[in-house]
Amino acid sequence: MKLEYIVKNNQFTINHILQNELQISSRLLYKLIRLKKIFLNGILCDTRKKVLENDVISIDFNYEEDNSNIVPTKMNLDIIYEDDWLLIVNKPAGIAIHPSILHYSDSLSNGIKFHFDSISLNKKIRPVNRLDSDTSGLVVFAKCEYIQECLILQMKNHIFQKEYLAICEGNFDVISDIISLPIARKENSIIERCISNDGQMSITHYEVLKQFNDYVLVKCILETGRTHQIRVHFSAIGHPLIGDSLYGSSSKLIHRQALHCYNLKFTHPITKENLEFFSELPSDLKKLLKE
Repeated sequence: MKLEYIVKNNQFTINHILQNELQISSRLLYKLIRLKKIFLNGILCDTRKKVLENDVISIDFNYEEDNSNIVPTKMNLDIIYEDDWLLIVNKPAGIAIHPSILHYSDSLSNGIKFHFDSISLNKKIRPVNRLDSDTSGLVVFAKCEYIQECLILQMKNHIFQKEYLAICEGNFDVISDIISLPIARKENSIIERCISNDGQMSITHYEVLKQFNDYVLVKCILETGRTHQIRVHFSAIGHPLIGDSLYGSSSKLIHRQALHCYNLKFTHPITKENLEFFSELPSDLKKLLKE
């Protein structure tokens, strides 16, 4: 897990290139310097040094991290993609991403820890995007903190795109629109969110794909990534997700909110390749569309 950069301009220091060209955060840069993981032309270097054209800066991310806080649990992971830098899995509904008091050993991160152990990767578990426990779909895990930083920056710059499929109650008069409503934590609740003028700007783009008798299949693209954003936004416009007992009502047709992260697009931080991944609708949502 080594990153190499060939210098194109001899006016800058190694520090400048690492922070501005490779976009390594100051926190991570200090850590790499402390661990002695930055090299110039194969030799450990002082990062304040100026470089020459065609010099090679290399960074070794193979150092071990303590991930003993997560219990490894064997799971049948649906791995969509994996390389030395990142892992993408298709998360089923009903499984939390992070361990907690209620999910100490059965979260998705527990399964990822077991997988990392099986390939002798001693790294912290770093999910890049997050899904609610009862939301299914694609989740990216970074295999080192540099990849996590890069992908989070891509999210902020709208390069990392997430598309969801939702099944909502009612029929839409407007087939394609943008929901722009601020979201805040609901007073006296650690879970529930609400629309509030004091909340954070939240933007959801949607397009109706198919109208049924009393519900609709909708494609959603998030411009922002607030907790429960899609669920809160569609409830606010009078079309809560089917089965969403928190922001709408429970359903006899499905035992969770009808929401699935089916498409991810981003640029690979190392290869610079534009990547795109898809996940089919799970069986409970397919069944719902056939009712």
